[in-house]
Amino acid sequence: MNQIINSLLEIDLYKFSMGQAIYHQFPSYITTWTFKCRNKDVKFTSEMVEEIKNQIKLYCDLRFTEEELDYLRKIKWFKHSYIDFLRLWQPRYEDFTITTDAECGLAIETNGTWLNTSMYEIPTLAIVNEVYFRMAYDYDDLLRSFNERLDAKTQKLIDGTYSLGAFSEFGLRRRLSAEAQELACNKLANSKFESSTFVGTSNVYLAKKFNLIPVGTMAHEWIMCVGQGNHKHNPAYSNWYSLDAWVTEYGVLNGTALTDTITTDCFLKDFQLTYATLFSGVRHDSGDPIEWGEKMIAHYEMLGIDAKTKTLLFSDSLDFERADKIKRHFEGRVKVAFGIGTYIANDTDENALNIVMKITFCNGQDVAKISDTPGKGMCKNPDYVDYLQRCITWRMEHK
Repeated sequence: MNQIINSLLEIDLYKFSMGQAIYHQFPSYITTWTFKCRNKDVKFTSEMVEEIKNQIKLYCDLRFTEEELDYLRKIKWFKHSYIDFLRLWQPRYEDFTITTDAECGLAIETNGTWLNTSMYEIPTLAIVNEVYFRMAYDYDDLLRSFNERLDAKTQKLIDGTYSLGAFSEFGLRRRLSAEAQELACNKLANSKFESSTFVGTSNVYLAKKFNLIPVGTMAHEWIMCVGQGNHKHNPAYSNWYSLDAWVTEYGVLNGTALTDTITTDCFLKDFQLTYATLFSGVRHDSGDPIEWGEKMIAHYEMLGIDAKTKTLLFSDSLDFERADKIKRHFEGRVKVAFGIGTYIANDTDENALNIVMKITFCNGQDVAKISDTPGKGMCKNPDYVDYLQRCITWRMEHK
């Protein structure tokens, strides 16, 4: 199989955004990441596992080119010290443990500095996806159905059936293949829509290639590690610690806060006037999007902030129809944007994989996410989840 990841820019932008803050503030943190396939009917063969190992070895041979570093340097919130670090950085295959010891036939863990392991998540998932779909199916048939569906959904944006406003492509981690994601981004970038605007992609490599805006700020790992990685911290205050560290790094730049790592209700305890003013918006990734949006608008209004000056970025399991309904609901009340992943990058006649790679330990201790949708978390220790939930509950019941 041809090499799947061909550039270290082939990663979501938020990995660089978090990476710079990790480099400057948390360079000694050690993390473990664990792969999980949530599809009950998927089986990785031993041949697939060997190909995944081979592809990850090829990925670990990559280095940033000066052209790539020059591109990153032009993004206004990246600092020269971090760019110089990336000039020296390389993935380490020694950080990976890949076996067949899992129900689905594939087990992957990475362990090492947070600086390193954070960077492995997205390329690893992209590799697993492409290996699986090329080896489990007739790939040409899948790509044919992908193109047919892409043409049909794009036409509905062209003729105004769906009105999304600003939307971006977020599908790298679950794409059918590098070829498919590039086809989708190229088509969306070169189409004229009646009432939708394709603004960019989370894939930095494709953003550079097609002169799109690279999109992405923070992920759950940021709140989990900053808030729970220091064992002296009360984890119910994870959002405060992570928001404070983000503002220390970026000030008013690069400011879209993720709300649901330890529930949005707990997030709002810390998202008070200073942070709500400094951050340009917030991102939805679990729970009912309409209820969440109404809650965020009410919170801004309670703080005396005009919600029309803020952006609600929706990114949870979206398709064009869902995005259209959300936009119509909030029309004129708040800025709305969408990050759409699997529906753009892996929509074929076969079901997409539901695979994730999550932080399970930070600095030798369990970490966990308790989102607005039950079951989205992934922690190996139920006692720690119980402890975290009790901390959140206590805080919610006290001022």
